[in-house]
Amino acid sequence: MKHKIFIRISVILFSVFIGEAAVSQQTRMLNLKEAIDLSIKNSKQLKASKARIDVAIAQVKEAEENRLPNFNVSGSYLRLNSANVDLKSNSNNSSGGGSSPKISQALYGIANLSYPIYQGGRIKYGIESAKYLQEATKLDADNDKEAVILNTMNAYTNLYKAGAAINVVRESLGSSRQRDTTFSRLEQNGILARNDLLKAELQTSNIELTLLDAENNWRLANINMDLMLGLPENTELAIDTTIFLQTTTIKNIDEYEQLAIQNRKDVQALSFRKKAAGTAIKSAKTEGYPTIALTGGYIAAYIPNFVTITNAINAGVGIQYNLASLWKTNTRLQQAKAREQEIQANEEQLNDVIRLQINQDYQNYLLSQKRIDVYQKALQQATENFRITKNKYDNSLANVTDLLDADVALTQAKLNVSVSKADAVLAYNKLLHTTGLISSTE
Repeated sequence: MKHKIFIRISVILFSVFIGEAAVSQQTRMLNLKEAIDLSIKNSKQLKASKARIDVAIAQVKEAEENRLPNFNVSGSYLRLNSANVDLKSNSNNSSGGGSSPKISQALYGIANLSYPIYQGGRIKYGIESAKYLQEATKLDADNDKEAVILNTMNAYTNLYKAGAAINVVRESLGSSRQRDTTFSRLEQNGILARNDLLKAELQTSNIELTLLDAENNWRLANINMDLMLGLPENTELAIDTTIFLQTTTIKNIDEYEQLAIQNRKDVQALSFRKKAAGTAIKSAKTEGYPTIALTGGYIAAYIPNFVTITNAINAGVGIQYNLASLWKTNTRLQQAKAREQEIQANEEQLNDVIRLQINQDYQNYLLSQKRIDVYQKALQQATENFRITKNKYDNSLANVTDLLDADVALTQAKLNVSVSKADAVLAYNKLLHTTGLISSTE
């Protein structure tokens, strides 16, 4: 009986252990498009951008509501202390006089309705400006989205590079350990010097340290990617490496400059802000215009022992004109013009920055392609060098140091090729981001 209970407990504990291991070591296949979608969905930056869009939409609604009538209601109850009331009337003048009413309290209520007919264009221009700023805010959010996409691509590339480094170093470590085993047998048989064996084992130890660093870099890159995508930190990501083997063709640099001016969201946002500034100038000019509104109201009052007022309805047209605008400087107009000039200068500056960025990213991409060619050639040379050195060593024409140096050079050449291909893909995506076309690659 005890034996059966022990077996059951063991099975339960084993099941719990397996379940915990499965939870702690989740592995998820993730291609680049899925990574971008998740990063957009979980980006804190884009959530803040969405909030700014909501604010801009509310501001447009507020500007549009200025066309609606205003309706105010007020009322008061007053307590008076021995008020003196002297009524002047014909009856009092002809007679000997009468007693004045004693008033100790008063109650009144007022309702006013005002409907704007003409505001000199203030409402119209206010709505127009708010809509321009709303479009600019949306474009700012699109620009933030493109930045999130580029950051995701950077993180995805870093994860690939970390994984590629692990693969290359592990391959080198396997060869190095196998060589140590062979050298150990030769040393035991007196064919190899003890010092040469130690050199080989020292290199193996260095490769092991390199592998530890590579694995640590991969773990950090994986955690960074998990946090960016909103995934649990213990999720192990398996990425699609085929995208780093694809070749791309690019246009000439003049085309990219034109595409950037047409597609950059920050350029378009600045254009809408420029329109809003122009509208602000028009609105400021209306400060010298009168305003006209339909007005209506209702008044009710009750003063005990004195008067009761009901059904006091009034309606009419109200006109308001600020005569001080004839001699006061319209500082609002000056501010609006200065703002427009500032945006114009920012627009010209942004165009120069874009041209510089396009040239930098274009040249960096060309450089990355040349690096791939050089590193691939270097890999062929390192492979051939290791083969020749190995043959020389087998024929006692080269020493252990030469063999180990050739092995290190081959490992470095393999790593350089993998990293250079990833850097080329990243350089191309950076060029697309600068041009404003990175969203089209989702």
